[in-house]
Amino acid sequence: MSDAQATSRAVSFFFLGGALALAGWFVLKTLSLPAFNTSMMPRALSAAASFTLIAIGTWCCWLWVRGRKNILIETVVSLVPAGIVLTALGIPLTATNLWLDGIQVDQGFRTQFLSRMALGPSLADMNYVDLPTFYPAGWFWLGGRLANALNMPGWLVYQPWALVSLAAVAAMLTPIWHRLTASLPVAGALALANVAVVLTEVPDEPYAAIVAMLFPAAVVGAHRALSGSWWATSALALYLGVSATMYTLFTALMALTVVVLAVIMFFNRGNSLTPVRHLLVIGFSSMAIALITWGPYLLRLVTGDEEAMSTANHFLPEEGTYFPMPFFSLSAIGFLSLIGLFFLVVRLSEPEVAALGLAILVCYFWAMASMAVTLFGTSLLGFRVEVLLILLFTTAGVLGFAEIRLVGVDFWFSYRFSDATNRAITTAMFLLVAAGSVFYVQQIPVENRDHIDQAYADTDGFGERADRFPADAGRYYGEIVEFMSEHGRRPGEAVIYTDEINFMAFNPYYGFNAFTSHYANPLGEFNRRNEELVQWAELSNTAPAELTAAIDNSQWRGPEGFIFRGNVDKKTPLKTHVAYDIYPSHPNVRYEGLFFNAEAFDSADWAMKQIGPFVVVVRKEQ
Repeated sequence: MSDAQATSRAVSFFFLGGALALAGWFVLKTLSLPAFNTSMMPRALSAAASFTLIAIGTWCCWLWVRGRKNILIETVVSLVPAGIVLTALGIPLTATNLWLDGIQVDQGFRTQFLSRMALGPSLADMNYVDLPTFYPAGWFWLGGRLANALNMPGWLVYQPWALVSLAAVAAMLTPIWHRLTASLPVAGALALANVAVVLTEVPDEPYAAIVAMLFPAAVVGAHRALSGSWWATSALALYLGVSATMYTLFTALMALTVVVLAVIMFFNRGNSLTPVRHLLVIGFSSMAIALITWGPYLLRLVTGDEEAMSTANHFLPEEGTYFPMPFFSLSAIGFLSLIGLFFLVVRLSEPEVAALGLAILVCYFWAMASMAVTLFGTSLLGFRVEVLLILLFTTAGVLGFAEIRLVGVDFWFSYRFSDATNRAITTAMFLLVAAGSVFYVQQIPVENRDHIDQAYADTDGFGERADRFPADAGRYYGEIVEFMSEHGRRPGEAVIYTDEINFMAFNPYYGFNAFTSHYANPLGEFNRRNEELVQWAELSNTAPAELTAAIDNSQWRGPEGFIFRGNVDKKTPLKTHVAYDIYPSHPNVRYEGLFFNAEAFDSADWAMKQIGPFVVVVRKEQ
């Protein structure tokens, strides 16, 4: 396959895979399936559909090695990984409107960001008014455009956009690997392995998952790029640039791998300038692409007068305290990773295999550095490298398994087998790969069971739970929006303060402050806003009549509404919370209750209403 053919097919399959996933999602939504957490039916349908896809893909690969090579077979093999996205996750989530993990914690922030991006094409911050976004907006911005095209609110488009984006990138993998390995069956196996690992390890973060999917192929392509291939150079620059607009941690790991590889190649090739020249092209081109989303923030950082402070890296879970070694796992992934480990050692003299080994070393170095920098009050989020290590080892494992067929049989059995025996060996290995794929892929819903169950248990933006159990306080959100809108405080316009993250996820009001400093824009001056909120709470109790003036005199645009917990009739304090970063403790957040005196809002400037367990206070329009 030529460079041009690989490019055209990767682009074509990208759009075809995404379109089919969207069409499949619409079809699934017409079915009346029971909730995943109350019935085994969705799991059974998922396993059956995945089995069918893998069987079709295996049969097509068998036809290919038998000489029936055509674009139809290549298309089917390329679309099987995209179909697995729909069968492994789309079917289990059919009866809910939410994505994996529902609206819990981090997923709440992600949903809030997507709801913001659905309001318009500007790169606005997910929470603060009049600030450019700090968090990479690429995936969310595109999701917002899909929401506009489908006339859906941002929170509701999360599930279909996650499926579409995952399936679109999954469909690109086979033509890319076909170009790198020159074998369609091997490429199909690699693509399926990459997708299956990602859907098991990080499917709740689809923007990170699609970057991770392409990581092993990018590592192999990096050696070709630095060796002088302009096709590989262009592809790698595009990958690094686009990934920087979506998930910068994986971008940093890939960039570090490329730099180290370029240095090694420079010295190994007698100080040849080819690796350096291509490295510079990759670096400057990818940075230019990254500036599409990073530019507004960096410009404001340089020209604004905000005191930037970030605690985004203040997180150290248990997973960040050990080095992942998947080859010791008693599982299908462990077995494949063990084959990969041996393959890397045996074939280390091959440059592209050595590149995979180098990427593994870079990931381990990053994990170690993340542990070490905890002494300086931060981390490098080293626990995130686990999925990349699994991907790299399993990729090497698939290549090693293919090597066993191509070289190993002839090596161990020097006498020549008959054509019938060779076909039998090939068939047996095809069936083994297919059976292993079915075994692992059907476990994807099981591995994500808790996340899927949460998607059914959480109350969605319509105020309903997909499992038909009684909804929580989220069922009152619509009434809150209606009350605020009656006084001119509409989503996308007004600034409010509340500790109800789910409300902000479904309804894109601007927040006076973020919920935690870890997801707060560094330009938002999170700590100073917290201090002002504390002062307002104290003032509402000591001098209630002065609170409105204090809010008006804030250096930031003050809240035009508050959502408290409390009871107006009982004249009890109105409660909300502020969050404090307490890293390196785990959990890394401490919440402190703030109590406002309801009398501070008992004036002509404010309207107050009890809505369920909430007391909603809205500033009247003048």
